[in-house]
Amino acid sequence: MLMRAQPSPPPERPEHMPKGIGAALTDVFAGAVCSILSIAYCLSYAALIFTGPLAHSLSYGVAMTFLSAAVAGAVVALRSSLFFAVAGPDSSISVIIAAMVATLGRRMAADGHGDLLEATLVVTALATAATGIVLCVLGITRAGRAIRFVPFPVLGGFLGATGWLMITGAVQVVTDRAPAIVTIGSYANLGDASKIAAALVVAAALYFMTLRSKSPFVLPGLLLAAFAAAHVALPIIGTSPATAQAAGWMFTPQPAAALALPWKTNAFSGLSWNLLPTLSGDLLAIVFVTVSTLLFNTTGIEIATKSEANIDHDLKVMGFANILSAALGGYVSSTSWSRSVLIRTAGANTRLAALTVAAISAAMIVLDPSFLGYVPKYVLGGLLIFLGWGLVYQWLIQSARQLPRLEYLSLVAIALLIINWGFVAGVLIGIIIGCATFALSASRVNAIKFSFDSAEYRSSLDRGPREQAVLRDHGRQIQGAALQSYLFFGSANRVYQNVKALLAQQPDCRFLIFDFRRVTGIDSSATQSFAQIKQAASNAGAKIVLADLAAEMERLFRAAKFISDDVVVAPDLDRALETCEEKIIELYRAPDGDSRSFRTWLAEALGDPDLGDRLAEHCRHLEIKAGDVIARQGEPAASMHFILEGRVGITVDRPDGRTTRLRSLGRHTTVGEMGLLSRQPRSATIQAETASVLYELDAQAFERIKREDTPLSQALLAYVLTVMAERLNFANGVIGVLQR
Repeated sequence: MLMRAQPSPPPERPEHMPKGIGAALTDVFAGAVCSILSIAYCLSYAALIFTGPLAHSLSYGVAMTFLSAAVAGAVVALRSSLFFAVAGPDSSISVIIAAMVATLGRRMAADGHGDLLEATLVVTALATAATGIVLCVLGITRAGRAIRFVPFPVLGGFLGATGWLMITGAVQVVTDRAPAIVTIGSYANLGDASKIAAALVVAAALYFMTLRSKSPFVLPGLLLAAFAAAHVALPIIGTSPATAQAAGWMFTPQPAAALALPWKTNAFSGLSWNLLPTLSGDLLAIVFVTVSTLLFNTTGIEIATKSEANIDHDLKVMGFANILSAALGGYVSSTSWSRSVLIRTAGANTRLAALTVAAISAAMIVLDPSFLGYVPKYVLGGLLIFLGWGLVYQWLIQSARQLPRLEYLSLVAIALLIINWGFVAGVLIGIIIGCATFALSASRVNAIKFSFDSAEYRSSLDRGPREQAVLRDHGRQIQGAALQSYLFFGSANRVYQNVKALLAQQPDCRFLIFDFRRVTGIDSSATQSFAQIKQAASNAGAKIVLADLAAEMERLFRAAKFISDDVVVAPDLDRALETCEEKIIELYRAPDGDSRSFRTWLAEALGDPDLGDRLAEHCRHLEIKAGDVIARQGEPAASMHFILEGRVGITVDRPDGRTTRLRSLGRHTTVGEMGLLSRQPRSATIQAETASVLYELDAQAFERIKREDTPLSQALLAYVLTVMAERLNFANGVIGVLQR
């Protein structure tokens, strides 16, 4: 049962369970206290289901309900991952079973034949067995939490409608007539109005007292008080129980009912099997609400008792309990939030407490059903109204402050559909509404995480001043977008609209990069928008580059014939940027850009040919093969290197033995300058990625420059500071792009 109130935290379970008679008595006491609430629930659910045409079989319904509570309670008590868990029939599930039985009764009455009780037993047994099988499958496959992916408006509308149907069911319990809009005026007579008012008083007392006190003992205490008050009031007003029974204030005394297994040949032969398709929606609704109730209640129990449950194990346990209950003639049960928290708070320390609840439920089966003649209908009706109002308030009222307007309106619409046309139409249309709402909401999420161009966001390859200048001047010819979320027609179309606007603003765009690293999935409809993007890029003379494309996404693009010779697929964004940068640099590089000598480069870097020549005298020429290690992580930093040709990579060693590349450095860049200045151990490994030509300035030469050539020392330090400032400035620009 889904409850609103959260109780005070229960006492922690001790590491060493208390043993002996005292501990056993504590568990029995906790089970007895919990049984008060369990008996009240079972009576109210039986009255809810066995009403109208089945009112004369209420004693059988009561026995059947206690049988379900006993079987499910015993199995869960013995095998649940929570030693104090209590299971039994649940309010939300009972409402759907009542709706299914009512539909079955109407269909059989229209056919004019058949035993409604036997048909009810067969259908509920089938529903219970099917639910048990589904629970077992979900537990075995570890798929139980998939229910959380049901659109929230569908789930909320479903439970909100269940609460309303529970309230209308309570009215039928206390007045013996099903409420309807056309007959609402008939409840104005004094007798029915008085009964409904009494039930509302009980419901209000339960509601406000549970708001004021978080103790789980309040609910069973109030129910006992309500039962006692009814019988104290009878002699005061001069009325006997028989008179109250005749007036409809109490249930009619029921004859003893002998439980029978539903799996009998005559029961199956007497059932009109052509009626089952008309009940399929209710059967599916029972399975759906049982799974969701079990998951919600288990989560609530974990929070309230500071315990941890094994949900997949408990799904299998509850599945087996329902299969056994179906075999013995019971109906669907679930783990109960209120009863489990109550028994834990009452002092349960072992499984004996929950077994006590199951044993008392079993004892109720053999109790003389004539006791029903002393049960006030309005007390059970008030309990049903209280439970139903909790669902209505939580899902149809309170959610108005928590949900966006569109989702809330969808939730209310789904609830109204279920109330008016039943669970099948409501859930099916609700899923359609939920999917449409989700699609609309998702389409509002910008599929572009951030946009960039290579003037401000470049690859991790450090480049020399001339290449950096080329990218500063022409980097906007490389435009990119980091995509995110799930791409479908709506969100992909927004990407297309952005690309059209971008190409209009940047008519000289040569490369259009799309980074798919943050994309969780893509459907076939999105490829249509990308086909439009490809056409727009082709018209503008831009080439499309796809980066970090998952295998499934690449397969979808290839199936749509999107990937062709004019579309580049790169393993990641860094490689995509590097490839495009090389093309731009190659296009705009000065004729002598690659042929500068080491001395010419140093002259430009230091701003004086003489200083460049003097620094070159202190450097040692090195020719490095691809893969050679130039410096290792953790070694003393004894030199810096000027990279004239080739490319080196900077990597760090990870604790698991693997390495991670931080960046690469190309021609006319330097590496190791910070280590040389700080004299700290190397923080990373420097390794040649291609055959390279380097010039090394070691620590001794650097110290000699500082001692003997102050102008050169100052120029070298100024160059190093310039390099570091450029790197810091670029890093700040990248951070700015990522924060868009």
